Amino acid sequence: MSLTVKNLTIIDANKKPLFSPVSFSILPGEILTLMGPSGCGKSALLSAIAGHASADFSNEGEYYLDNCLLNKIAVEKRNIGILFQDDLLFPHLNIWENLAIALPNKFKKEQRKAVAMNTLNELKLQTLAEKGPSQISGGQRARISMMRMLLAEPAAVLLDEPFSKLDKSLRNDFKVWVFEQIRKRKLPALMVTHDESDRPDNGQCLQWPWNEK
Repeated sequence: MSLTVKNLTIIDANKKPLFSPVSFSILPGEILTLMGPSGCGKSALLSAIAGHASADFSNEGEYYLDNCLLNKIAVEKRNIGILFQDDLLFPHLNIWENLAIALPNKFKKEQRKAVAMNTLNELKLQTLAEKGPSQISGGQRARISMMRMLLAEPAAVLLDEPFSKLDKSLRNDFKVWVFEQIRKRKLPALMVTHDESDRPDNGQCLQWPWNEK
């Protein structure tokens, strides 16, 4: 699947656009980076595509998965995964339960733990299965959060400054691993960031303001 945005802009409560209309298309396995300063509307743009837009904002333009117009589709039916700066793991669930809860309904109750444990084995993190999120490291939580999002089987991925909360010692390895997961699954991915070091090598990048070539 490809992710396409046509003439998208975000309108604030004062009816003022946050940025000029922007258009782009992302192919399967491709990672497009939107670079821009804080407050320019990066996260609001992702929220519009995902369907989580705040009531304080509206948007104009269109966004598609292949030929499917997403604008009027309910958020739970858009099939878009999003990875935030914070891991957002459920504190009342252990690690395998955090993974299992993301699985689509086609997985029966008895299958969910097996899939979660297999995922932890692949990550070489099986010893964390019964631990709570507060008992593991930030780097481990980041990997679990990424895999939880992928286990939901999204058709496209949005990345909202996903590396900004990690220590420098962890950041590059996690970044490389995230990009590998996206490319392996042939998912179109849109990442917003203000940090030049976040963008993948040789990846497509639009610098702020995004409507300028």
